[in-house]
Amino acid sequence: MKADMRRSAQLILVFLLTLSVAACGLPRSGPNKSELTREDRDGGVNAIIVDVDDTVTRHANVIPQFGFPNSFKNAGIVGSDLISPGDVLGLTIWENVDDGLLAGQGQNATILEEVQVDGNGNIFVPYAGVLKASGKTPEQLRQLITRQLNDQTPDPQVQVRRVAGDGATVTLSGAVGAQGVYAIERPTRKLSAMIARAGGILGEPEIAQVVLVRGGTRGRVWFTDIFENPELDIALRSGDRILVEADTRRYTALGSTGAQTLVPFDTQELTALEALAQVGGLQSNSADPTGLFVLRDERVDVARTLTGRSDIQTTQRMVYVMNLTEPNGLFYARDFMIRDGDTVYVTEAPFTQWNKIFSALTGSLAQVNTISNIGN
Repeated sequence: MKADMRRSAQLILVFLLTLSVAACGLPRSGPNKSELTREDRDGGVNAIIVDVDDTVTRHANVIPQFGFPNSFKNAGIVGSDLISPGDVLGLTIWENVDDGLLAGQGQNATILEEVQVDGNGNIFVPYAGVLKASGKTPEQLRQLITRQLNDQTPDPQVQVRRVAGDGATVTLSGAVGAQGVYAIERPTRKLSAMIARAGGILGEPEIAQVVLVRGGTRGRVWFTDIFENPELDIALRSGDRILVEADTRRYTALGSTGAQTLVPFDTQELTALEALAQVGGLQSNSADPTGLFVLRDERVDVARTLTGRSDIQTTQRMVYVMNLTEPNGLFYARDFMIRDGDTVYVTEAPFTQWNKIFSALTGSLAQVNTISNIGN
């Protein structure tokens, strides 16, 4: 009789423990597949669930397109000898007389080390007066000065040198070796050469972006595109501002993956399969390969196309679902592009929860037996 009572007490205790487990729930890495895909029964606004296929991939893979406006690409190279307002010139004038207009006693050469071109493009040369220098090459300016001095000193010989001046400079900042203001000179008249002049790119060139601001117009390109597409290696203009930016794009990996973390992009384009590989893939002991989710705040135009709904007016929460066990599942994951701010989530397999329940129950039974033994 006592043995039967003990057995009944044990069964009641196991039952209560089972109820406790069911009521409190078991630990898990996140919601399961059915919870993520269930319909809203409360009339609220839920995210839209979309099963990924080739059509979805084609419309959802909207990658931001970078480039320079045509005004940048069509601007020809400015000759390094072309004089501009703000430039600094060096002049040397030889006179064929012992007592010249400009040279000192016993000298026949006069050196004017720094003659700055003013905002109107003019310079002042003693005895030659105010001369228009901007828009001319040093040779053209030399001939002009020679003509102006020829009536006052016999057969003057003039040399004009162009020194890099404030009027022919660009500003480089950001992820370059040496930020600063650089003169546009013959070797650095194009964008790639100027970046090299500033010490090159810091960090990974593959994901570096170059922003160029000219007046009120700006353009953005990938650094590597400058070399792959020659028309993007544009000619520079005085006053250009160049910013080299390291890539700041990130995605979040959660659930039954090798790591749950915020992951930076390491390539210009990243697929869902590559995103999984970056965090160690699926956890072999817990992941559900039928439940690969990508959560995204989708653009209005893409959301309308994928859902066929015209009432979507703002950014729409979308849940893209991939079943890796389907014949084309891995191909869909290989082709589906991840975007900045996406969340990649892998659900746990149902077996994992059953295993946890079984472990909890068997552990509970062991405790019951221990208690029973103590009672005996």
